[in-house]
Amino acid sequence: QVQLVESGGGLVQTGGSLRLSCAASGRTFSTYAMGWFRQAPGKERELVASIDWSGSRSYYQDSVKGRFTISRDNDKNTVYLQMNSLKPEDTAVYICAASIRSYVAIVTDDYGSWGQGTQVTVSS
Repeated sequence: QVQLVESGGGLVQTGGSLRLSCAASGRTFSTYAMGWFRQAPGKERELVASIDWSGSRSYYQDSVKGRFTISRDNDKNTVYLQMNSLKPEDTAVYICAASIRSYVAIVTDDYGSWGQGTQVTVSS
């Protein structure tokens, strides 16, 4: 089991930036992929980005390509989500998750551990 703690959420204006962090503990961090999900009120949880164990491969949802960047520091057991050019439709609770796979995981069932989430609100 992996314990995950997110930070970095907040309120930002349209066009602004935020950097989310997720600190992991438990299993050896460099052995599993990580993902960032988000859930807006009344909507299903959706995968935003995923990164493999090494940080060399990543996946992005179409709506965030070119604006968001996922990265990881295996020495610090931390995964990041840099969010630029934020839009009101990016408003959601952002949740990091640890995969049961080592490679990029785009299926929710491939994730076995979840953080509590951090709120991101983008004002228009």
